[in-house]
Amino acid sequence: MAVLNSFMTWIFKNRVGQIDNFKQNPIAVQETIFKELIEAGKETNFGKEHRFSEINNYADYTSRVPIRNYDTFKPFIDQAMEGNDNVIWNTEIEWFAKSSGTTASRSKYIPVTHESLEECHYKGGKDMVALYMANYPDSRMFAGKTLTIGGTLENNPLNPLGHARAGDISAVIMENLPFWASLVRTPSKETALMGEWEAKIEKMARETMDEDVTCMAGVPTWTIVLLQKVLELKKAKNITEVWPNLEIFFHGAVAFGPYRSLFQELIPSEKMRYMETYNASEGFFGIQDQKNSDELLLLLDYGIFYEFISMEEWDNENPAVIPLSQVEIDKNYALVITTNGGLWRYKIGDTVKFTSTAPYRFKISGRTKHFINAFGEEVIVENAEKAVQYAAERTHATIANFTAAPVYFGGSGSKGAHEWIIEFQKSPYDPKEFNKLLDEHLREINSDYDAKRHKGLALIEPIIHHVPSGVFESWMRKRGKLGGQHKVPRLSNSREYVEEILGIIQNAEA
Repeated sequence: MAVLNSFMTWIFKNRVGQIDNFKQNPIAVQETIFKELIEAGKETNFGKEHRFSEINNYADYTSRVPIRNYDTFKPFIDQAMEGNDNVIWNTEIEWFAKSSGTTASRSKYIPVTHESLEECHYKGGKDMVALYMANYPDSRMFAGKTLTIGGTLENNPLNPLGHARAGDISAVIMENLPFWASLVRTPSKETALMGEWEAKIEKMARETMDEDVTCMAGVPTWTIVLLQKVLELKKAKNITEVWPNLEIFFHGAVAFGPYRSLFQELIPSEKMRYMETYNASEGFFGIQDQKNSDELLLLLDYGIFYEFISMEEWDNENPAVIPLSQVEIDKNYALVITTNGGLWRYKIGDTVKFTSTAPYRFKISGRTKHFINAFGEEVIVENAEKAVQYAAERTHATIANFTAAPVYFGGSGSKGAHEWIIEFQKSPYDPKEFNKLLDEHLREINSDYDAKRHKGLALIEPIIHHVPSGVFESWMRKRGKLGGQHKVPRLSNSREYVEEILGIIQNAEA
């Protein structure tokens, strides 16, 4: 393994020079990517419909191609999923990454082309390691195994007998990994891609607990569940007793801050390091490239052309859209992407705030809509409103107001949950039935929430407070937000609102 560690370290370090190039020449690199994408799209149905052959510059592109979200881009994706070639990209699309849904769909299906897999997702994984090795040249991560948790795969729902398949982006990546990757990772691909999560966590723990794991990569939520299962099976106090050479956790998908203390409790090692990535179904966008900063380096030579909408403009009928060269530090922007995955001027729903423009570094600042994504469940406001309405109608209740937030993992063995505060004009005839129906319907309409709730592996049943009339009015008045222009935030990834309202309730009862 020592020889393998030296060889792999040498391979990954060679990429650092290319990273330096896009850091030093960001706008030139983006212009090259733009031209390559337009050229690739010219003979597609989408390109012909939007007259790509007449596009000579960025202004031409913006005048011919409107900004779209998933729901408005979905007809093009559906055509590709049905087996039609050359709809949005000029090579065959064999994979669609499944993620949480929108107002109109339980799940989204994002096209993953060969180009986006190789030049974006895999390049991101290589650069992640390259930057880590550059920061920590004494690393021994390749002397042991890398533990990765994959998602699941399924047939293409619009063409189940066709060649293309669908699945979580982590599963799509894992299914297509080059053979050499199997030499340095654990568990087996068959186990990592299992669909039944309780059995999967059990088998993963048994397969990995006696390996020399030096590196982990994945979503904090499932990683915690797996670590807890490993400790249970090994009857160990902490993970350093099981994997003494563990040195790095590459994490993404959800904010890491709320999990940091629990990871430090599970892995009480001074040599343990954490590195954040920003990898979504739509592409690999950012990597933490500095030792002592949680800023992310924007990845510019990945077949992605970036545009931005200032959140100050978001609610305008025709918001101004700008390229990377015009962004400003410390302003909140919605991200718009054109990619080698066949997405054209596509709003992904995330917001970023730049901390530097030389090079371009940023932090993920949130979503364009209120949401809860503490555990990878990606519950949006529309999901919450549908679930509340469903439960209310079936228990003859009338809702006055509600808000919800996550309950983060506590100590070892604890589980996460969602905590709801609901004020009724007319109370449900059976409060327990209302709670049950809300949870069940949310699972029906949001596949990511359902996966986290499955057998209580990551999320236990929600905590729901039924509160008396006037609570939300009191809270809004206390915040100076009472009035027609101010609305109760339905969902938040922070517990600030929930804690304030619970405090009002407790004071009223005292």
